[in-house]
Amino acid sequence: MPKGINTELTSEQKKVMFEEGTETPGSSELNFEKREGFYHCANCSEKLFKSNSKYESGSGWPSFFEALPNVFETKTDYLIGSARTEYHCKNCGAHHGHIFDDGPKPTGKRYCNNGICLIFKPKNKL
Repeated sequence: MPKGINTELTSEQKKVMFEEGTETPGSSELNFEKREGFYHCANCSEKLFKSNSKYESGSGWPSFFEALPNVFETKTDYLIGSARTEYHCKNCGAHHGHIFDDGPKPTGKRYCNNGICLIFKPKNKL
């Protein structure tokens, strides 16, 4: 396993974050999260997204139109036979999901994130 894996992660989280798995669409409670706050990497706690960049994409996964600056690294994957842009936490290397060009304004991006890779921290508890 790569260095820096949080020993408190579940086996499902490890599979998604470090073996590039995917959670079942619609399975994340974060799909319904509406409070103000921030989404953090479940492995290293790096702050990744503001809650006001989250939107309902209809994909079944938490989706965001913008990430915080310089928190992700990307690479191209061909696991489904065509090219997709995959993104990883820059701090710990954990896989989070894929970026698509079908999101809303102002960016037109959709960060399609596995909810199991995120921890939501409400603003009033930061």
